[in-house]
Formats: sequence, C-alpha cells, structure tokens
Amino acid sequence: MEEELFSPAKDEVTVQVKAIGFNFADVFSVFGLYSATPKESFIPGLEFSGIIIAKGEDVKDFQIGDSVYGTTRFGAYTTHLNVQKDYVFALPKSWSFEEGAAFPVQALTAYYALLPLGNLKNSQTVLIHSAAGGVGILANRIAKKWNAFTIGLVGDESKYSILKEEGFDAYLIRSKAFKQEMKRILSEKRLDLVLECTGGQYFSDSYAMLSPMGRLVTYGSAVFTPASSHKNWFKLAYHYLTRPSIDPLSMISDNKSVMGFNLIWLWNEKLELKKHFSSLSELNLSPQRIGEVFSFDELIPALDYFRSGKTIGKVVVKVS
Repeated sequence: MEEELFSPAKDEVTVQVKAIGFNFADVFSVFGLYSATPKESFIPGLEFSGIIIAKGEDVKDFQIGDSVYGTTRFGAYTTHLNVQKDYVFALPKSWSFEEGAAFPVQALTAYYALLPLGNLKNSQTVLIHSAAGGVGILANRIAKKWNAFTIGLVGDESKYSILKEEGFDAYLIRSKAFKQEMKRILSEKRLDLVLECTGGQYFSDSYAMLSPMGRLVTYGSAVFTPASSHKNWFKLAYHYLTRPSIDPLSMISDNKSVMGFNLIWLWNEKLELKKHFSSLSELNLSPQRIGEVFSFDELIPALDYFRSGKTIGKVVVKVS
C-alpha cells in the first residue's frame, strides 16, 4: 500500500528508512492485544534507521544526508517517515543501519528496567528472563557495567552458547525444576533484581525467589503471544484468568517490590526520554547482536519467525 508523505513540519525530519527493528509490541499491536495501539488504522513499528532526506526549518542539529536511528510511536514499517527531531539520534559511524535499527527500543527497555526502576547497585545479583533475546542481551551488558552476577533464563539449552559468549555468570532453562535450579545457582547469594517478561508461573516463581528488599520489574507477558496467525481465544482467556496475583500485605511483610512499565508511554515525556537515552549512550555499549535480517518483502514471515520464540538477539528488516 502507498500513501502520500507530506513535507516535514518545522521541527521534523524526513527519513528514508533503511532498516526496521522488531519488538514484541509490534506483534501484540498487530493482533489487537496491545493497549497502547491506536484505535484507528495504523502502521506498526517502533524503531528504525535511515538517511535524512528533508528537514524542517527549526531543525539545526541534523543535515540532509545524515545517517540516523530513532524511535517512533508506531509507523516504522515503511520506506519513508516524518519524525520529530527529538526522537532521532546520530548513527555511530562504525554501526550499520541494521545495528542502528536494532538498538534504541530494547536498549532503553533494558536500561529503564535496571536503573531508574531496578535501582541496580554494584555487585548485585540479577535474573534476566528471555536472556538470549534483544532486551536480555543488552540488559546483561548494562548489568555488567555494575559488576552484577547475572543469571540468564531461556527456553532452550541451545541458547546457552550465546549466554556464555555474552558473559552471563549462570544460566538455566524454563522447566518445572526452575526454583530448584535457582536455589543451586544462588547458593548463598541474594536475588536482588529480576527482569521479567514472560508472565505466568515464572513470574510467580521469580517473585518467590526474590530476597527481602528485592525488586521484580516486568515489562511484557510473552505467555500471551499468539502461536499462530489466528487468536486462540480460549488459550488467551485461560492465561488471563490464571495470571499471577500478589497480595499487597505479603509484599509489605516480605519487603519485596513489583514494578511494571510500558516503554511506549515514555515517548510522551520527551525530556525524560532524552535524559535516559543520554545516560544510556554514556555506557558505550557494543552494537546489538543481530540474529536474523529479512528483506522488506519478507516482513510478514519475519514477524511469524520473530514470535516463534526461536530467535536470538534482534530480528531486523532491511528496507533498501
């Protein structure tokens, strides 16, 4: 489908999109399961990279021809995009367009979960769910800046080699022995922080494993991800009705915290977003690990592969 793209507003740039990054919010929005999705017709996609081909009169920090990457509150699954200048950042010279499109959303998610919310301190112990995914890999890299002992939880042992390469201190698979394996790994260590994105029983068990003063930060619920191109309402209803619940009185007596966030709401707080992105940039993280690159014509099968749970690192679509 084609539609007309108007000239950029005075505080916008027009980007010729070169690559698009995939996120689970894309999947949930396509299936109508994401509360932040626009009610009217919309284009999915939260992050991109490309080249500036036009700019508004108030844009002083960028020039036509600059390579950039950035975020948008939907609309990135396209060839050209008008974006407000505060949501665009200069692409590091050594990074490819694919690496640029793979970075901002998942890096900000990992950073926001670990630091503003998780209050990560030096040498704490962190459990990272879906550790071989884009957020998980970057969360480990950030946590290591604070000398954290990191534990990676994945769905398949075949992903252990990736976690070893990325420097995780320990790893385990999702199984009925989860709590037992966690006790073995922790030994005498505290569990200070959990980054949780799966939901269901692993949310409950992770909370149970937390030490007093520990924090569980949840930013997704992959258990609701549709397994096929059609929604299974019975399965969705089951997961919804059996979703975890925690008694506030027990939280007080156990001295534990649970925090949840949806990064897309940060888009409305431009100053807050830029502050966190500036702090994130100062960490000088390596480019995201890219697992698969698809062409723009393969966008739909790329989404199917992305939600399969078999991915490692970031899935990216190359536009041109």
